[in-house]
Amino acid sequence: MVWLGYTVMCLIFGTTFLMIKVGIDAGLSPFFSAGMRFLLAGAIIFVWALATGKVRFSLLWRKDLLPTGIGLTFGTFATLYWAEQYVSSGLAAILSATGPIFLLLIQSIVLRNKASRSSVIGCVFGFAGVGLLVAPNLSVETNLFWVVGCGAILIGELFYASGALYAKRALVRYPETSPLALNAIQMMHGGILLLVLSLFTEREPMNALTTGQGIGALLYLTVVGSMMGHSLFYWLVAKTNPFFPTTWLYISPLIAFALGALLYGEAVTWEAIAGGITIIVGILLVNLNTIRGARSAKRTQGAVQAKQAG
Repeated sequence: MVWLGYTVMCLIFGTTFLMIKVGIDAGLSPFFSAGMRFLLAGAIIFVWALATGKVRFSLLWRKDLLPTGIGLTFGTFATLYWAEQYVSSGLAAILSATGPIFLLLIQSIVLRNKASRSSVIGCVFGFAGVGLLVAPNLSVETNLFWVVGCGAILIGELFYASGALYAKRALVRYPETSPLALNAIQMMHGGILLLVLSLFTEREPMNALTTGQGIGALLYLTVVGSMMGHSLFYWLVAKTNPFFPTTWLYISPLIAFALGALLYGEAVTWEAIAGGITIIVGILLVNLNTIRGARSAKRTQGAVQAKQAG
């Protein structure tokens, strides 16, 4: 069941980039559709957690949970949704995989945590991969919005990394609360902020909700992308360990890249393939020590269980 859940989760996260593109092309306003997605998904999960006693209603008003919503949902997805007006879903997925690299940079530069040699090499690989993705398309004729879109996604990943670091503190502060419920709260906070941004920047944001394509994309992203995907993620954390489910970052971007090409006719170049693989290699190197630690812990646990059984 664990591997089945993991496979489904990777497929879900791999399809969300394409569905964002489908919704945007159908006329969905970026900030409005992102806000509705996360507010609805967060509210449904929160009501379920409230009914089962996994969360207190008062946590909705805790100010210390707001920065998590700003980082993980508002900043990350405001930039991603806006950028997918001009950037292919496959390219957006690969650029979004740089989150762990920005996480390492913040830990090293801001928090003064010493980075390992493999992590530093991973950062170099990651940004080299970004260069391979973006540089070949830069020319006098390049669409300025395409360039800004690529930059916006990278800025969004900086938000993601900051939010992820802050979220660790929130989890420690509320040990009795389900992580799934805390995630629902931050999705609601981020969703509300996205809708406020839409209110001031977008005209007639609900027009595309009269089309089947627009409604279908929003429902898929809300129910499958946010509710099912994140529920599977936290179920896998409970069944395995905190690191294993995060390895979707190595697989889902490549799935998204392939789906964009096969189902949506997005252009594929050798430079883009090389850039995507280089970024994934960089992420692996950044997390090399964590991977080794997880494998060592698994071996130790297996030895203890074998000893107990003997």
